[in-house]
Amino acid sequence: MSEIVEVKLPKTPPCWDTCGNCATDELTVAEVLVSPGQEVKHGDALMVLETNKVGLEIPSPESGTVLEVLVQDGDLLDPEQVIVRIEVQ
Repeated sequence: MSEIVEVKLPKTPPCWDTCGNCATDELTVAEVLVSPGQEVKHGDALMVLETNKVGLEIPSPESGTVLEVLVQDGDLLDPEQVIVRIEVQ
């Protein structure tokens, strides 16, 4: 039986609220690295996000098949937004 896993944008680090030296709360999709139908393994990079100074790879939490990619290169993201759906066997 398969299960659908929703990959969400991680919460921003708490230090961003007070420091502001390394990043802002704005996260943008720099590059989507997967497409629907693609097989991924646990830990494979799904996409790269960026702030004004920091790049962040988002890893797959499970092995499975990408069902949907819900964002595109250049999209501005909201905290905990669903960005990819993966079917896990």
